[in-house]
Amino acid sequence: MSILYPLATSSWDQSEQDAIQRVIASDRYSMGAEVAEFETKFAEFFGSKFAVMVNSGSSANLLMTAALFFTKNPALKLNRGDEIIVPAVSWSTTYAPLQQYGLHLKFVDIDLETLNYDLTALEEAVTDRTRAIMVVNLLGNPNDFDALTRIIDGRDIVVIEDNCESMGATFGGKQCGTFGVMGTFSCFFSHHISTMEGGMVVTDDEELYHVMLALRAHGWTRNLPKFNHVTGEKSDDPFEESFRFVLPGYNLRPLEMSGAIGLAQLEKLPDLIRGRRANGTLVQNALGNHPKFMIQREIGASSWFGFSLVIRPDTGLARADLVRDLTAAGFECRPIVAGNFAKNEVMAHFDYEVHGTLKNADYIDQHGLFVGNHHYPIPEAVEALSRL
Repeated sequence: MSILYPLATSSWDQSEQDAIQRVIASDRYSMGAEVAEFETKFAEFFGSKFAVMVNSGSSANLLMTAALFFTKNPALKLNRGDEIIVPAVSWSTTYAPLQQYGLHLKFVDIDLETLNYDLTALEEAVTDRTRAIMVVNLLGNPNDFDALTRIIDGRDIVVIEDNCESMGATFGGKQCGTFGVMGTFSCFFSHHISTMEGGMVVTDDEELYHVMLALRAHGWTRNLPKFNHVTGEKSDDPFEESFRFVLPGYNLRPLEMSGAIGLAQLEKLPDLIRGRRANGTLVQNALGNHPKFMIQREIGASSWFGFSLVIRPDTGLARADLVRDLTAAGFECRPIVAGNFAKNEVMAHFDYEVHGTLKNADYIDQHGLFVGNHHYPIPEAVEALSRL
């Protein structure tokens, strides 16, 4: 069956091609001025002081996690064995860096309607042992950050945010990805903007920013400003500073071409989000009372990464049948992110616990899927969904 309604489509045009040609003409392909300009403009767009571009959203989560282990700020510093609360539904690289740095993960159930944290379960899960919370905005939908703030009020808890699926979503007029001490974004092909591969971490904390600059590229000092929070003051000798390593870093650097493409994509982002939100309104109006499946309940202003379809409990419909019907109608579909991640075999390598039950995560794991959204109008797709 041919795919009439794919999960993702390109938003590139001549401007991205011109950006690529600009990099080719410069003969500079590794991280340079284009990446730096994209970081500056990205931070400005999202209202953050600093942004660090990396080669993927997954790497952004790794860099964000690592920075909390090498900060000198005791209010933010994490240590091996510290407890971090995570939602039961997200992508694998939300969790993997936390395991790799030796954190103890506490899985909390999701809300069946919003697909983000079950706020009652989250409040019950937070204890004096909780050191951090990973907030994931799923499929473009913001968490209720007012409720989250109330839950952790007065507690010594670090909030970090995986916003890789929700670029452009807002809550109370504030950009998602900027509520925690750091937040991550993805620029993969299927996401709101695409830079081939690419990701970003934003923060208002200058020390975390400097730590990430070093960790991103080998742990060396070369990319740090002369006066910085990692080494204090660098020497003025570029030869001595060229191979000076101060942190156990990585090579997470993006390509210069990705930075140039990002500049072109960022100019389009407001229109891209408006298009996705218009489709979201169409889906809400047409499918809000669908007899077979539930759609995601919007919190704040979603940027509608895609459209989740969760089979209603009283229908008796099997997901395989829904997949068959969607495929026959020309839809490409996938599970809702990674479903209940705690059921995966990889958990044998994690230090973790489950708070209460994960009944909602289990339900969407067996009875949920999602279809794609796009930056252009999709009335035919919505009409086809309404006929299922």
